[in-house]
Amino acid sequence: MASKSAATSPATGPVVTRFAPSPTGFLHIGGARTALFNWLYARHHGGRALLRIEDTDAKRSTQAAIDAILDGLAWLGLDFDDAPVFQSQRAARHAEVAQQLLAAGHAYKCFATPEELETMRAEQREQKKPLRYDGRWRDRDPSEAAADAPFTIRIKTPLEGSVTIEDQVQGAVTVRNEEIDDYIILRADGTPTYMLAVVVDDHDMGVTHIIRGDDHLNNAFRQLPIIRAMDAIEGGWPDPIYAHIPLIHGSDGAKLSKRHGALGVEAYRDEMGILPEALFNYLLRLGWGHGDREEITRAEAIELFDLAGVGKSPSRFDLKKLENLNGHYLRNADDARLAALVTQTLGGAPDQSLLARAMPVLKPRAKNINDLAESARFLFSTRPLEMAPKAADLLTDESRATLRAIYTALEGQNDWTSEALEATTKTLAEELGLGLGKLAQPMRAALTGTTTSPGIFDVLVLLGRDEALARIDAQAA
Repeated sequence: MASKSAATSPATGPVVTRFAPSPTGFLHIGGARTALFNWLYARHHGGRALLRIEDTDAKRSTQAAIDAILDGLAWLGLDFDDAPVFQSQRAARHAEVAQQLLAAGHAYKCFATPEELETMRAEQREQKKPLRYDGRWRDRDPSEAAADAPFTIRIKTPLEGSVTIEDQVQGAVTVRNEEIDDYIILRADGTPTYMLAVVVDDHDMGVTHIIRGDDHLNNAFRQLPIIRAMDAIEGGWPDPIYAHIPLIHGSDGAKLSKRHGALGVEAYRDEMGILPEALFNYLLRLGWGHGDREEITRAEAIELFDLAGVGKSPSRFDLKKLENLNGHYLRNADDARLAALVTQTLGGAPDQSLLARAMPVLKPRAKNINDLAESARFLFSTRPLEMAPKAADLLTDESRATLRAIYTALEGQNDWTSEALEATTKTLAEELGLGLGKLAQPMRAALTGTTTSPGIFDVLVLLGRDEALARIDAQAA
């Protein structure tokens, strides 16, 4: 007979979610999406979103990683409703629960030595059996062990029947109890294991909904025996509501790796020039959907998000889609804000107000902040301009003669607006019997040192009359 499912006894009261990263590295893209889904679910339901740093692995956890995680979450705009809980500071509480379980008969002391356990596993491998603890100390009296023998504490898991979890994403999932062995909850040195610490922290933080990657689905079945045993001991330990989200794969369907874009959030910001609202929107659409909507604002996401929209299949990370979405947000971003970001990328700029004025003509062609910075470099170049090879190829003797004619025509131009400059240049092109492109190409090379730029008349206006004429004159000589 199946045990009760997690969905039949949901926690009551307001929704409380948690994001619980391990600070052993940067905030990767999968973790960022998990954080986002937890945050959105809590915000949608008017609940609380909490943050727990699972830093019990002292050898691998670093302050730099903690800082990177907190920085990445803040950059994405994910604010949590309380100060972070650090799991390493709660070891005494975890051990207290282990002792409660032991005293109530829901856990027991295991005196098996590492050598005994390795022999047990070797026999299981040889017999092609699952590698599980065989319960050798489950029903033995601790007095059978030497008085000073080291021991671990193991949870007593049910031996018969099965457990069904009504997962909010995966649906009903059933596991036979015989598949879950009596695992360690307190090590011989008195430190708690991950399974115990997570359960105790989730309870003490009042977490009602556990939203995490589906690689943790098996952990739910291992954690429920602790939850239910503590509920039997003292009450008030309801089963949480689970939602296990499919993992993110690369564009080729393989497990996501660095070659697919499995980078830290800071790399998207600092190296790739992605805006936080673009990454927020893209992560939202990785595994969750609302009709055919692609562009969804933060306010809309809070209004619309629910677990019913999360799919069961792994989503595919597509860097080109992210860049295209980022281009959309760039075009709608505040010009002064973009100018400040470009200034940082350029390592400082002489005139940030000029950058802001340039944004309307720079934004349409850009997909990221790096594109904007590269296309803005010409504004701050000093004469003589460094010529890109293709631009240098355009400056032939014939085109230099054309530049001299352009210089003469523009020198007499008093109305330095794009419309007036275009009219003057078109008139000159007609007089020379050339297409406008034959004039624009050498002008672009002379003015920017490249073969790509915003519209040539916008370039003239942004550079200003004196600088534009000086650059043309320098290449017309």
